Amino acid sequence: MRYEVPGVLDLTLPDTDGVPLILDSPHSGRDYPEDFQPLVGRHDLRRVEDAFVDSLFERAPDFGATLLNARFPRTYIDANRAATDLDPAMLLSPWPEPIRPSEKSRLGHGLVWKTYPPDRPLYPGKLAVDAVRRRINEYWLPYHETLETEIRRLHITHGQVWHLNCHSMPSTSSPYIPGRAGVRADFVLGDRDGTTCGRDFTAFVRDTLEAMGYSVRLNDPYRGAELVRAYAAPSEGRHSLQIEINRALYLDEQAIEPGRGFETLQKTLTELIRAMAAYTRDRIDPVAEAAE
Repeated sequence: MRYEVPGVLDLTLPDTDGVPLILDSPHSGRDYPEDFQPLVGRHDLRRVEDAFVDSLFERAPDFGATLLNARFPRTYIDANRAATDLDPAMLLSPWPEPIRPSEKSRLGHGLVWKTYPPDRPLYPGKLAVDAVRRRINEYWLPYHETLETEIRRLHITHGQVWHLNCHSMPSTSSPYIPGRAGVRADFVLGDRDGTTCGRDFTAFVRDTLEAMGYSVRLNDPYRGAELVRAYAAPSEGRHSLQIEINRALYLDEQAIEPGRGFETLQKTLTELIRAMAAYTRDRIDPVAEAAE
């Protein structure tokens, strides 16, 4: 069963009995709003998308999981940032509420991007407060409300819930993302150093990928950002884990088209989803389900 908010999000629920597993892809959106008129061309903007990550995980509902995808681009408004992560210097007038710019805002990649990596201006001037507010209300907020609602629903129904936040990363380290120089691992898992996800689930995902022949790093260089942090509470049975996929595994990074490895990786991730669904099904709380 699919629910769509055009240009904003797609939510797909399983037709079969569900499991307490939800996947979301906040950065694969490629529907560019008409009011987005940056100085940077579309092809360059697409280079910072998590291109086709939504397609890599598209079979998740076949195994009882819930799947949420953003349709808007991260350069327009970034669903993986806090609503307060705004750079006041990019606004025409003061923001009417307290804000807390992070290091991401300082680098130009906060809630609303100011620069294209590493330092190209994204706009010819400052943005109106009302325009930024509209982006929050019409794009960021529906995405967050949908994710939070689905996590809450699954938690109430099953007693626990596991959330996989899905991303891709450049095949080599880039000047605007801290990390080791050179070629990256195949996958990086981020649980904010064990604070957003039970270590057993993180280890399960790592071990499953390594058993299939892939290299995996934990929290290096990606620890997880807002969507992992905001709705996780492992002590209460809400687990969030970020996964970053090396684009060399599936993407032609120059053309921004599926590469020769796309189908192979899609099959790999389908098997990972199958394994995660079984993991979560085995840990369903029968008391919570009976109460529901």
